[in-house]
Amino acid sequence: MSDRLSDVQFWNGLEEVPRGLGPTAVTIGNFDGVHLGHQQVLARLVAAAHGQAEGDTGAETGAQADDAALAAPGEVPSRTQSPAQAPTQAHTQPRAQAVAITFDPHPLQVHRPEESPVMLTGTAEKLQRLAETGIDALLVLHYNLDLAGLTAEEFVKTYFVDTLHASVVVIGHDVRFGRGNSGNFETMVELGRRYGFTVLGVDDFALSGRSVAETERRCSSTWVREALEAGDVAAAAEVLGRPHAVLGEVVHGAARGRGLGFPTANLGGDSEGMIPADGVYAGWLVDAAGARWPAAISVGSNPTFHGVERVVESHVIDRPAEEVEDFDLYGQHVRVEFVQRLRGMVAYEGVPKLVEQMYQDVEQTREVLSRLPAE
Repeated sequence: MSDRLSDVQFWNGLEEVPRGLGPTAVTIGNFDGVHLGHQQVLARLVAAAHGQAEGDTGAETGAQADDAALAAPGEVPSRTQSPAQAPTQAHTQPRAQAVAITFDPHPLQVHRPEESPVMLTGTAEKLQRLAETGIDALLVLHYNLDLAGLTAEEFVKTYFVDTLHASVVVIGHDVRFGRGNSGNFETMVELGRRYGFTVLGVDDFALSGRSVAETERRCSSTWVREALEAGDVAAAAEVLGRPHAVLGEVVHGAARGRGLGFPTANLGGDSEGMIPADGVYAGWLVDAAGARWPAAISVGSNPTFHGVERVVESHVIDRPAEEVEDFDLYGQHVRVEFVQRLRGMVAYEGVPKLVEQMYQDVEQTREVLSRLPAE
């Protein structure tokens, strides 16, 4: 994962936005997971800000014919286009800054904490993923009841108009904002008329690379969460556009794996990112220096040893012989990437059967990862 966060302006709250900011193109969202649907919106935002293209079928549809002036003329992007592809070149306009607004914490954690889902990524990971989309600036708003109490118009005027001087707003058609989620896409179009900014709507994104049809499911954080709860990390990766990852510090464990010939890097309890269902997975461990190692990953409570606490343990495989003894990850902050589930968690009758299965897990991990295209 590239470190683009240092290349992006980061504003932690309204007071950090520089005065005299020039024109901006703005989008808003929780962006949990920064999945392909989010990436489509952000790619459209960057294109609109940097003058690569204007106009979008979604905007014209959302605003209807008499609102067509809200979408400046230009070629319509192909509906088979992936989020990573830039829209077709049309006439250019002066470059604006592409700004993404997101919230911390998630609004549900404030309004209904008992219903708030586990976040797919921690805040730092989310900001890094957002930065990698090519945006120019990130505005993180601390979500609290005062912010939640703003009407849709108050919110847009305060942040989009008075602070960011938005000339373009890029949003999905299901957007909700303002007190009680009273604002929607049509509200934003009306506010755009009132305050002089263009509204571009982006269609939901399906894995086919096309706009969502009746037979397809749109990419969403809920879909990723359901896949992880089922242990289907391959399906989660499809929606995310990359392997799902959990980040954390390597801590000392019970050292059972080392005693069995399978030393593991154990993540501490304060790890970030949703942990998938219990089981054994093929994946990668990325160390603090950015080195990426193939790994057999165990998630669970070690039922063979009557464990209780749920842990993530990664056994790095195929290290060069000269590095085996010196391979020490304790205290490092690492990322564990999940590629494919190999099996569920099983309580074995005795250590020998467990060790035999662990050898099979390592071999299967090696086979799964060998089928992946070279990076």
